[in-house]
Amino acid sequence: MSARLLAGTLIVLLLASTGWAVPPLPTVTHDGRSYVELTRLAASIQTKGSSPAKVVATPASTRAQLRAGGKVVTLTRNWAQVLVDGKPVLLDAPVRVRQGVWLVPESFVGRVVPTLIAATAAGPTSVRFAAAPAEVGLEDVRVRSYPSFTRIVVETSAAVTYRIESSGPREARVRLIGLGSGAHNQEIGDGLIAEVRVDRSGADGVLRVVYEGTAGTIRAITLADPPRIVLDVAPPVDPGQRESREQLAPLKTIVLDAGHGGHDSGATGPTGLMEKDLVLDVTRRVAKLVEARLGLKVLLTRDSDNFVTLRDRTSFANRQHADLFVSIHANAHREAAADGVETYFLSSEATDSTARQVAALENGVVQLEQSTGRASGQGQVDIVKAILWDLAQSEFQVESSRLAEVVHDSMTQSLRISNRGVKQAGFYVLGGAAMPAILLEIGFVTNPREERKLKDTKYRDEIARAVFAGLAEYKRAWDQRARAAAETPTVTRKR
Repeated sequence: MSARLLAGTLIVLLLASTGWAVPPLPTVTHDGRSYVELTRLAASIQTKGSSPAKVVATPASTRAQLRAGGKVVTLTRNWAQVLVDGKPVLLDAPVRVRQGVWLVPESFVGRVVPTLIAATAAGPTSVRFAAAPAEVGLEDVRVRSYPSFTRIVVETSAAVTYRIESSGPREARVRLIGLGSGAHNQEIGDGLIAEVRVDRSGADGVLRVVYEGTAGTIRAITLADPPRIVLDVAPPVDPGQRESREQLAPLKTIVLDAGHGGHDSGATGPTGLMEKDLVLDVTRRVAKLVEARLGLKVLLTRDSDNFVTLRDRTSFANRQHADLFVSIHANAHREAAADGVETYFLSSEATDSTARQVAALENGVVQLEQSTGRASGQGQVDIVKAILWDLAQSEFQVESSRLAEVVHDSMTQSLRISNRGVKQAGFYVLGGAAMPAILLEIGFVTNPREERKLKDTKYRDEIARAVFAGLAEYKRAWDQRARAAAETPTVTRKR
């Protein structure tokens, strides 16, 4: 029995055990995925003696509510995360509204409906027993080889801690403390790592990284939602091969990218401020400052209200041999109170679910590109290109991270605004850039207070000056590193 069929069978058994007669729910296909109409699903959520679930929404509303058994599910159009009594649940596809009808992905049935059925069947006087804590299991092990390092991602069903126990000449051992079940064995053979294994060791798991030759160095971090440990293994550097320090060419050209444009308006504020207009104005202001004060050649991916595909934005930067790529956007959130600035750089592993959601929203413009016919039939090709771009971008990740930190610090300090941090996520628009690349979210147009500020020309000037100051500081540090590299005498390797 397949995993999907088994999961579906378990769901049906669970729901049937609560007294829910599982009706045949027709599905519709949208964006290549199967969806269920929310109103049909709500009408079917009913146990003996209870009232049907209720949907509170309009075709034009941004959010909808599904109320059942005293529980409230809040859904936001075009978002894959729903809230069940305020607690987030991540679906495998976003909620959609098509021709005024709210649609939820099939995963909603398995991940949300059982909770609603249990609440409906139990009633207000039921007695609930605390469940025993579930054993932490191994969900997935992903390995990706980059030109300068190999990334190993260990995803688990719940958070675990790690301890690097040894890093010998042949292998490294990382103890996964609290991993109760699961094993993995995978041959790599990328020139650095021969094999990756997860074995049992008492109550824990042990990750074994077997080297092909000389041992590498390991840097590890933990990420949440989903819980995972990310290990980057880099090959050793032979001191005898360091004949000279890295030569840094001077920065000459920067490409500034105003997000969205044309028929893609981006986010829209409560009084009608459109992201595409806001970011174009701010981008122009930044361009004038950089060109006048830093002496860099500044190029814009768009200088008017026209639509530019995501791939064309970075392709343009690559053709111009740009040294930096900065994409400027404005944020949106289902909660009107959300505020502040955040800065992103590209990574195959998103910092958290919020970073993943922001990337999903910005990447959603690919659907608009498909509607114009430019990318029709290219879905699978685009996936392959995105992977290849991710590989190419890896050598710029460190520099992109440095650029993001400097510009973000300048913005938060100058604007005295909430600091949402520097994050990493898989932005399509950053993926094709063969240079350090970042994406700025300069504020939330969906926040009424921030929307008022973002409409003000003086505040837009402040944003532009803050971004400029960050770029100026980055250039100053770059030039300093370049001078230090040039002044360092060449080291002759002994033969």
